[in-house]
Amino acid sequence: MCKGNFIARPNRFIAEMEIGGQTVRAHVKNTGRCRELLLPGAEVWLEDFDGRMGSRKLRYSLIGVRKGDLLINMDSQAPNRICEEALLSGDLKLPGMGTLQTVKREKSFGGSRFDFYVEDADGREGWLEVKGVTLEEDGVARFPDAPTERGVKHVRELAAAVSQGYHAYVLFVIQMKGVHRFEPNDRTHQAFGDALREAAQSGVCIMARDCRVLPDELWLDLEIPVYL
Repeated sequence: MCKGNFIARPNRFIAEMEIGGQTVRAHVKNTGRCRELLLPGAEVWLEDFDGRMGSRKLRYSLIGVRKGDLLINMDSQAPNRICEEALLSGDLKLPGMGTLQTVKREKSFGGSRFDFYVEDADGREGWLEVKGVTLEEDGVARFPDAPTERGVKHVRELAAAVSQGYHAYVLFVIQMKGVHRFEPNDRTHQAFGDALREAAQSGVCIMARDCRVLPDELWLDLEIPVYL
């Protein structure tokens, strides 16, 4: 890992950084807008792939950014990875299900591919969709930071799964500490908030957890209250 300062973001996938007096380009692993995070001069943390580039075109990947006193993880792949670890270790309990015997990633149901299919020792089956959250405003975490029709579809498909006898969950992984509640971001995408509320009424369990964040480490941590 190395530290730098943000300069600009020419497109969703690339950002320009200053490291040691030099301007470099980095791959952005989060395609959300992140406008409140990626401000000129902001302290950023990058993963350096020097010596292990493989097929990569850019040496660096943007992993984290500091916003005031908060260090926020921006790796959009990290929430699924830490959730898988927590499911397998038992640190992440799913209400209504017992000890998990099966945890499979990227399984299809209906017209969607969910992040996890799970099954417990008693044969109860469930689906889990994980959403990484980087948007924080005055201690409130919100999702999404940009309209997400894909997210609306996933939430509605989870409600359909409940109607067929499955357990279903949405877990919002807040990639920082320092928040006291989670809310859907109705201001940015009312349809997602509406779909989330309808899903909750249909029996989909809506959860949120924050994370402990270091430049090169991330842990799933405390439950955060969800306000729909």
